[in-house]
Amino acid sequence: METTETQEVFTMPRIGDKAPEFTATTTQGEINFPSDYKGEWSILFSHPADFTPVCTSEFMTFAHLEEKFKKANCNLIGLSIDGLYSHIAWLRTIKDKIKFNGMKNVEVKFPLIEDISMNVAKKYGMIQPGESKTQAVRAVFFVDPEGTVRAIIYYPLSLGRNFDELYRALIAMQTSDKFNVATPADWNPGDDVIVSPAGSCGVAEERMTGTDDLECEDWFFCTKKLDKDLVLNEILKKD
Repeated sequence: METTETQEVFTMPRIGDKAPEFTATTTQGEINFPSDYKGEWSILFSHPADFTPVCTSEFMTFAHLEEKFKKANCNLIGLSIDGLYSHIAWLRTIKDKIKFNGMKNVEVKFPLIEDISMNVAKKYGMIQPGESKTQAVRAVFFVDPEGTVRAIIYYPLSLGRNFDELYRALIAMQTSDKFNVATPADWNPGDDVIVSPAGSCGVAEERMTGTDDLECEDWFFCTKKLDKDLVLNEILKKD
């Protein structure tokens, strides 16, 4: 008789969903997510395991950039399915012994979630059985001030994340919200932004006959200038 192996299916929230709620123990005490961060952006990210080299390089980089993200009104929250004492020992080792990319004596001050039960990892679809049944992949969830998932990026276990891109995505989404625009490929503050496509024939014709602030290649593809200082003054917290 043939037998079939039942494979557990792990769901994940989608862009536009409310971020699944949870209470967790972390290296900075108990947190309630996302309610503790209402009114601010958050990046919730998972890593496969403590005391692994790629994860160590990532945590050092995130810790080095934490103030930069905070100025953009964004909190960092890490997670792995290791226990609290393992987390503490690993972060102490990072601070006391590890040098990477010109960084040393790096102290990780943002919370690192203990998730031995894998409850949070399963809620967020961080366990990908085809990659590993016992480790979380490198997932990144951007959650906005209203607790809504706005972007999701997944990396395999072997690939360290690009932190310039994580920051760029955060600034781009806030720019879209504040100025009601879209951002094109490779956009950075100071680059032209995209205006929503015309919703009527009349508007399309007006755009093609010329406006002072728009540059239109065709009726559906129009850009405009958006000053870098204006963007950053609106988004970044002042000291």
